[in-house]
Amino acid sequence: MVASAAPVLLVIAGPAGSGKSTLCDRLVQEDPGFARVVTTTTRPPREGEIDGVHYHFFAPEDFERKVAAGEFLEWAQVHGATRRRLYGTLKSSVLAPLARGQSLVLSVDVQGVESFRRAARELPLLGRCMTTVFILVDHDRLVARMRARAQDNEREIAGRMKTAERELREAHKFDFRIESRSRDEDFAALLKILAQARARAAAG
Repeated sequence: MVASAAPVLLVIAGPAGSGKSTLCDRLVQEDPGFARVVTTTTRPPREGEIDGVHYHFFAPEDFERKVAAGEFLEWAQVHGATRRRLYGTLKSSVLAPLARGQSLVLSVDVQGVESFRRAARELPLLGRCMTTVFILVDHDRLVARMRARAQDNEREIAGRMKTAERELREAHKFDFRIESRSRDEDFAALLKILAQARARAAAG
């Protein structure tokens, strides 16, 4: 569905356990003008995942060819237990929907956001539409959330907290920050930011 004459791109970042993916999902569910950006990966599809819906699934050589051609807004290597995986966001996955008037939301790490900022200085449409948001979570709350997810052991949680501390030092670079509390409070804060983002894009 076409959102408006002034679409926005919300780029949301925050440490693991901050709830950024939950915010993205809820925004898409509750605002029909929004869609998630379909990102790209070299990992194989999991059961139920559809190419072009959940991810664009590329062979590593195809991904690297597009990196060399400058077709990504951001990309990164993720080293897993057995092999490296490549993840990224194609320019076409963002610019084409925005040009159609489709508002977008994306969750990405702070390094990815910095790549978006550099691209926005060269791409007027991206610069006009993009608003960056960082989810701030205090130390104790973040540790409690990670433990509640029961996805990581204590060593992994300690490693994630070190990463979180590095990410939190980048929070001042973002257009807006949300002090994370409950899911409903965080979403209400996001909607307030969205109203300002829409006004900025319309004035663009």
